[in-house]
Amino acid sequence: MIKEMPANQAKRQKTELVLVNICNLPPIPKVTKEALDLLNNDNTPINTLSKVVSRDQGLVTKILTIANSPMYGLQRRVTTIDFAILVLGFKELKNIITVLSLMESFINKTDKYLNQKEFWLHSYLTGTASKRLAEEFDYPNSGEAFIAGFLHDMGITLMHRYFHTSFISINDMLLKRNFSLHEAELNTLGMTHQDIGFFLVKKWNFPMPLCEAILYHHKPSAAEQNKVLSSIIHLADYMTVKLDLGSSYWDRNMKFDENVINILNLSDEPSLDNFINDHVEIFKSQLESATIF
Repeated sequence: MIKEMPANQAKRQKTELVLVNICNLPPIPKVTKEALDLLNNDNTPINTLSKVVSRDQGLVTKILTIANSPMYGLQRRVTTIDFAILVLGFKELKNIITVLSLMESFINKTDKYLNQKEFWLHSYLTGTASKRLAEEFDYPNSGEAFIAGFLHDMGITLMHRYFHTSFISINDMLLKRNFSLHEAELNTLGMTHQDIGFFLVKKWNFPMPLCEAILYHHKPSAAEQNKVLSSIIHLADYMTVKLDLGSSYWDRNMKFDENVINILNLSDEPSLDNFINDHVEIFKSQLESATIF
């Protein structure tokens, strides 16, 4: 006799079957693909890359906006794509174009269940804050922190786009039945938004520390390979809630993983509160600069 499958496990398998079919991203714009291909070659001439990127003025505007944001703190204003390439370098530019192309692939229409502008603004703020924190904590790859922070909640927008009926049910459980987000997601899809985000970035062969940071951004102490990166993303996400700047309703009951204090050598909770309050102005200025949304 076949043993009955637990309800959540059956729901998870059904969800994974849908995810398998969306693992291949919608085609990214031709200019973006050409730019990423050129950025993979360190010997690409700057003027060649500049000519390709300049064919998409929307992409140029977004790159210049990010380059001039407080995230980089550049002394001179970046007004041309040539200068952006020069001061940012290929690696940083590739990180920026990567997140912009993913955002473009998964952007959806706003409805009463998810405001797309607010969602991507929160993603951007968490990404830029993660980069800043990575530099402060001497994490060796701040660009990776930017991508992980930007994509940490991608599972939410995927649920909204590809599991819309379930997303409505999850919202109902959150707002009317007092479920936690974790409970509502598992009850409906058998997976959390962390699981969904991890499933996809792993399929796309992103670096495992980055994949882990997405999977454990609500519980970084459970990460196996890189607790520091996961803790940085968690702290950046938590700070948006604590400071009420670019936060999101799905994080309103977010619990802080106290193990992060030791992982990041923050001493104690009062030190954490002081650390967060010291970053208020940085968060505000970063939020004000986010005109690409």
